[in-house]
Amino acid sequence: MLQIIKTQYQIIVYLMGVIVGKSLNRKDLDEPVQKPYRKLQIDDLPIIDVPETLDYRKLLADYEAQHGRPLRPIQRRAKAKHRVPDSLTCPRCQAPSSYLYANNGGKGQYQCKVCQCRFNHRNRFTKQAVFRCPHCKKTLEKIKERKEYNIYKCKNNACPFYQANLRRMTKKERQQFQQDPQAFKVRYLFREFLFDFLPLASSSLIKPKVDLSRLAASPHVLGLVLTYYVNFGMSSRETAAMKDIHGVSISHQTVLNYANSVALWIKPFVDRFPYELSGSFCGDETYIRVKGRWHYLFFMFDAVKKIVLSYRVSPNRDTLSAIKAIDDVLRKLASLPDDLSFVVDGNPIYLLAQHFFAQHGISFDVRQVIGLTNEDPVSEEFRPLKQIIERFNRTFKGNYRPTHGFGAEEGSVSFVTLFVAYFNFLRPHSALEGRVPVVIPELADLPHMPARWTKLIAMAQAFLQQEAA
Repeated sequence: MLQIIKTQYQIIVYLMGVIVGKSLNRKDLDEPVQKPYRKLQIDDLPIIDVPETLDYRKLLADYEAQHGRPLRPIQRRAKAKHRVPDSLTCPRCQAPSSYLYANNGGKGQYQCKVCQCRFNHRNRFTKQAVFRCPHCKKTLEKIKERKEYNIYKCKNNACPFYQANLRRMTKKERQQFQQDPQAFKVRYLFREFLFDFLPLASSSLIKPKVDLSRLAASPHVLGLVLTYYVNFGMSSRETAAMKDIHGVSISHQTVLNYANSVALWIKPFVDRFPYELSGSFCGDETYIRVKGRWHYLFFMFDAVKKIVLSYRVSPNRDTLSAIKAIDDVLRKLASLPDDLSFVVDGNPIYLLAQHFFAQHGISFDVRQVIGLTNEDPVSEEFRPLKQIIERFNRTFKGNYRPTHGFGAEEGSVSFVTLFVAYFNFLRPHSALEGRVPVVIPELADLPHMPARWTKLIAMAQAFLQQEAA
């Protein structure tokens, strides 16, 4: 009986394989295929050919001034087989259809009598720019449209870049390339970013509408609230228990209101303070919970001075967030050094951000520390910097964890802003021999932390008033 059951099971497995189209052997079920991702590679910038646009009205005026007579529209034959649509205009000079005629017997090509432009539906003058391969000068072809960028590829088989990559392949790699060409990056690729963001653009300083002088609490109580909520990492409900210690009756919502109000005043002071930076920058992302969903917090950090330079909260772990985080650092530099570099993890968004800044004439290196072990020379050399930003993330998590997430995006940004202000100006650091990263004499002479918070708020208010004047 057991032998019959075993034979029937084999028949069922065979028939299921015939129906499904693949084997259902136990070996196939127990051994999943492990196929590593291909590492992102960024190529050089392309040759950008910006088409020249003309005005047909000016061209007609120039023609009449030169020849002493106007340029006549095209006289159509009554029985012409190939007519030009009345809605068609020249894409180069915008001449109307009366100056256009079919140039190749109705096969889709037209010519403008005013500017002599030949065009069709794929005309290059309909584009803002034409991208050409820097190796073979051929026009790139758009192959994919992503949310943040379009991908262009050079499909010229005689391209030197393509031929050189093929020659570098081993015999085994060539055989694999024939079977799975998508596993190799052999052709030139360019990414055209679609979002509207200008690096190093000056932003206007917005004065908060919150009047801290109208808060019900005294400055000392406000300093106590910030000390418990930010320095000690207590939740808003735990901070509201100050009545048992200081005899101050305050609700947890009032704690959040105070934090949001102070963050609005302190943020411009933190972002525009003239920091003295070392040039050793590292970055990383961590998670925070906002309205029940995970968000990403992008930190950029001066590893030597222990100064937080960027603290972007974003719902997406995307290229634009990485670009904005790097731009925050660049804004704080008096001049861009030639050896500027950022140490980050293996996330490809930082390479794409580097490519974006290169398109705007801003160059820097990206050092990617991959994984937990040093599998390459770059990871071995720059892992200490990466460990510094990881240690900072753990410090932030220690203060953030008691909050159990945030009920609004405003609350998350406010808490992160206050934590960065505390870390940069108020928190002593063991690696700096017990000093704070940014020493301000007016804060160092005060006796306790609530007084320092109050003084920092006053300095932020004075900074805003000075900038607005």
